[in-house]
Amino acid sequence: MKHEINAYIESRSADFIAISDRIWEFAELSLNEYKSVECYLDFLRKEGFEVREQAANVPTAFVASYGSGSPRIGILAEYDALSSLSQKPGMAEKDPLVPGGHGHGCGHNLLGAGSLAAAVAVKRLIEEGKLSGTVVFYGCPGEEGCAGKTFMARDGEFRDLDAAITWHPGDTNEVTTGSNAACLQYLYSFQGVSAHAAGDPHLGRSALDAAELMNVGVQFLREHMRKCESVHYSFLDVGGPSPNVVQPTASVLYMVRSDNVRNAKELLERVHNIARGACLMTGTTVSIRQVDGTASTLSNTVLEQLIQKNLEAATLPVYTDEELAFAEAIHGTYSCRDLPGTAPKFDWKVKRMVKELTGDGKKAVNDFVMPYVPSDYMSAGSTDVGDVSWLTPTAQFNAATWPSNCPGHSWQMVSTGKTSFAHKAMLYAGMVLAGTAVDLMTNPAILKEAWAEFAVTAAEGYDCPLEPDLVAEPAAI
Repeated sequence: MKHEINAYIESRSADFIAISDRIWEFAELSLNEYKSVECYLDFLRKEGFEVREQAANVPTAFVASYGSGSPRIGILAEYDALSSLSQKPGMAEKDPLVPGGHGHGCGHNLLGAGSLAAAVAVKRLIEEGKLSGTVVFYGCPGEEGCAGKTFMARDGEFRDLDAAITWHPGDTNEVTTGSNAACLQYLYSFQGVSAHAAGDPHLGRSALDAAELMNVGVQFLREHMRKCESVHYSFLDVGGPSPNVVQPTASVLYMVRSDNVRNAKELLERVHNIARGACLMTGTTVSIRQVDGTASTLSNTVLEQLIQKNLEAATLPVYTDEELAFAEAIHGTYSCRDLPGTAPKFDWKVKRMVKELTGDGKKAVNDFVMPYVPSDYMSAGSTDVGDVSWLTPTAQFNAATWPSNCPGHSWQMVSTGKTSFAHKAMLYAGMVLAGTAVDLMTNPAILKEAWAEFAVTAAEGYDCPLEPDLVAEPAAI
């Protein structure tokens, strides 16, 4: 069946590449992905999927399913872009397509289309009577700015799945192990009193001063946090462009990260208190509003090992001289030459192997499958895939859509995302996902073992990081 799946995905590669490229062109931000969603829905309906729009009351979330009964295997897709990363495709120099525009600097155009390829391939086998069960394709918006999966998880999505699988564009072909940090994102809106900055300064109460003092306070806080914790911020409003006016408003967006939701909430309360203290010092007030949040990620080694087998079984992309030359050109635009992937950090034998295969990190293309090395490593970043992992056994992997060590959220990623180099890796990822889904739907023992592990790792239960009445809204940028 897997050979059949791979051949089918290859035969329809033009369809999936067209979807990926259209999403790349739309480059829509979190919870604004209306064109992207319509593109997917049109395609899925034509393929015979049953579609449910606005899942969890999130305007750009959807669930598309095909088949009936168990097992129910979920395949996760994303499609949101990032702000200010517009870039012409296939270029080895920074050149915005639209100055100040948006771009797919995390490759979600590839992620969604690769997942789509897998779902459609599995659907075909169900349609032909070669598989039994249900494949569920989840359209998950706002991973970059609104945590769409978290809202969906809070609303009960994913709980009826036997397993969930996904992937992410990267610079290696490697199973994702360990965890991601829990994250809470809050908006602090300060309100002061305007006045003439020179003539009547005593009558003004500067909201900007309050926001700046908050940042100073958080800077001191960084000396007194767990090593696994971090705090990031971005100014959204500085009170206007006139320095001779005491700024009556200011707003700043904060992200608070820790190893789990409980610890993130504890750290967040300290940040809240710093904001309140800044108000006391400046005679201002502050409103505090949650934007989104994500849970930490639970590994499932049973599913990870299964994905590893499928990574090794699927045929890796073969690149043309032109594609390799482009990868080399992109590789020359940044200085990082670290060993790729996470596995070399935990196994000296793997490290030695990777050093040889990559020329000590100097090779532009990682055209091999990284060995599977389970770990409890916690990535500093966050993902709403974590929320899914607390509701059903979940696993994910990376596929090498970019040159080695390509910086995350960069113009280089945007440039690569519409090239044949990336397309080949995307189709490879679709084959790996589809092969994994077939194994899960034909071997109940694997699911039983995965759930036995899940019962232990998720024993404390899902602690949703969202406030109960929080409504999903577009990213505040």
